[in-house]
Amino acid sequence: MNVLVPQPLKVAVMGAGAVGCYFGGMLARAGHDVTLIARPRHVEAIHRDGLRMETKTFDEHVKLAASADAAAARGADLVLFCVKSIDTESAGAQLVAHLSPGALVLCLQNGVDNADRLRTVLPPQQVAAAVVYVATEMAGPGYVKHHGRGELVIEPSLASKRAALTLSAAGVPTEVSANVRGALWLKLIINCAYNAVSAIAQQPYGLNVRGEGIREVMRDVVDECLAVAKADNVELPGDVHATVAGLVESMPTQMSSTAQDLARGKRTEIDHLNGFVVARGQALGIPTPANRVLWALVKLLEGKNGHD
Repeated sequence: MNVLVPQPLKVAVMGAGAVGCYFGGMLARAGHDVTLIARPRHVEAIHRDGLRMETKTFDEHVKLAASADAAAARGADLVLFCVKSIDTESAGAQLVAHLSPGALVLCLQNGVDNADRLRTVLPPQQVAAAVVYVATEMAGPGYVKHHGRGELVIEPSLASKRAALTLSAAGVPTEVSANVRGALWLKLIINCAYNAVSAIAQQPYGLNVRGEGIREVMRDVVDECLAVAKADNVELPGDVHATVAGLVESMPTQMSSTAQDLARGKRTEIDHLNGFVVARGQALGIPTPANRVLWALVKLLEGKNGHD
């Protein structure tokens, strides 16, 4: 049953890939006025059939608007900013002319520094970082498939509480946390442990962790990340090794976003994942050989796809 909220919002999703389509679709099902800003082939499919959402609990075609033009964000109360990390500044520059003064821009991206980078091109007070825990993929044009989880952690701002209530009412568990930096780093460490391995093997998490020596490689990656985080004065929540080890239980069939990008011949976000840890480790004097190997191997595979 759809959950209606008292005051529907106008929502734009900038960069509506798998993550943006899932959260935008959930908000549309709850009665909000949602526009997905996506690639033309997705826009065409959504105009024709709506957004197909195949999730753990429903399989529906959700009616919403779609456009390939950033101007479609004009008048939005809430912007879900879901572009790849490599496109943060350029997409923000496209958005700035259309952003309403009271709009909240939630960064639903991998990596730990996107909100800070986005604040260099958008009004800083309108940007809030968010940590995304969801396993999704685009299974075809206008077709998002959900493999597990679906919660958000967002940093405090003037508009964060309203956004959190709106998202929660739409079936997206959302928490406002004062330690989003720690939560972003925890998500970064999870990505560093899983993404590159999935990309190199082109296999889902559940198969990879059964591979000979892979759990040990993942532990080495996490140990390096923890050392860099400690040197960078990051306060990490909970038992990180246990969190990383337990993730596969909730999404064993998930292929990492890095694996999906490589399979489609697209440039990955590896520079903002293992590559980020390597760079911060170098700056802080912390060796990161396991992360460096995974980063370098994914870069090699990117090169085969024609990306420098």
